[in-house]
Amino acid sequence: MNLEEYKGVYVFAQQVDNEISSIAFELLGKAKQLAGDLKEEVTAVLLGSGIKDLADQLAEYGADKVIVVDDPELKDYRTEPYAHALAAVINKYKPEIMLVGATAIGRDLGPTVSARVATGLTADCTQLDIGDFPLVAVPGKESEQKHNQLLMTRPAFGGNTIATIACPNNRPQMATVRPGVMQKIEPIKGAKAVVEEFNPGFTPDNRYVTIKDVVKAVTDTVDIMDAKILVSGGRGVGTPENFKILEDLAAVLGGTVSCSRAVVDAGWKPKDLQVGQTGKTVRPHVYFAIGISGAIQHVAGMEEADIIVAINKDEDAPIFDVADYGIVGDLNKIVPQLTESLKAAIAAK
Repeated sequence: MNLEEYKGVYVFAQQVDNEISSIAFELLGKAKQLAGDLKEEVTAVLLGSGIKDLADQLAEYGADKVIVVDDPELKDYRTEPYAHALAAVINKYKPEIMLVGATAIGRDLGPTVSARVATGLTADCTQLDIGDFPLVAVPGKESEQKHNQLLMTRPAFGGNTIATIACPNNRPQMATVRPGVMQKIEPIKGAKAVVEEFNPGFTPDNRYVTIKDVVKAVTDTVDIMDAKILVSGGRGVGTPENFKILEDLAAVLGGTVSCSRAVVDAGWKPKDLQVGQTGKTVRPHVYFAIGISGAIQHVAGMEEADIIVAINKDEDAPIFDVADYGIVGDLNKIVPQLTESLKAAIAAK
């Protein structure tokens, strides 16, 4: 493999029902930074059917070029045709870096494609940087240290440590990235990208799944990743009925209730509301951590909040180490009092 042939930072621009997923814009924002460090361009890879008119949106969020694979075989996501199309794009255009969102689709597509193009993949990344690998040169082997490598960081061993991984000998360097971790750029209105259509050639065979019907789940649950104010409860709330006082606080603030993994494991709340390493990564303006001890797995999912307010009866709880404001005491007394005070303050305006 001639590594010098591989250039550019590529992003798989996931779309569902001809609507680009938010993760695509987040990845383009990070790709823009990485490409700046490498002095290369950002390319979005858009797969689907009847999706050519989506290219301008990708340009507004940082894509210099958009490769469009538009074919009826790609109308709905299926592993085989999508993997065939993305692998064909990689083999033809030879990207140095290929980023895929760690969504349900991306977690299926990324590993399949990496195997087909004979490269490695680091899954569920929370940080991406350009740097040297090894991070510190081995004495006497400084010449073996490689520069301008993609350093892919992810939690390991249940979140108890952080691993930084590189893929120095194969290309592309591939990573799946957790939604909500990277930040979109401010859209550049009117931006245009170079659009190139590519036909990988499809030969349907018995490995192509036939979709008989699509049944969409109907839910009134708000996506906590979009919430500006989150009132999050943990095991310390005590009972599922006690979440009523958190819901009252959220209602006053115009916020959304979320929770920790312990609450989901206990069956009190659905997994869609879980914040943390095995849940969702959130970036609200204000995050209330109520009855949450602050395990590293949970903190990994909310530490980027602008303001963190912790309420816990244990003054030594780790959550206070990341909180901007902390209240030690009985949440059953504090939260209702806080709710009433906020109601009064809002009514007085």
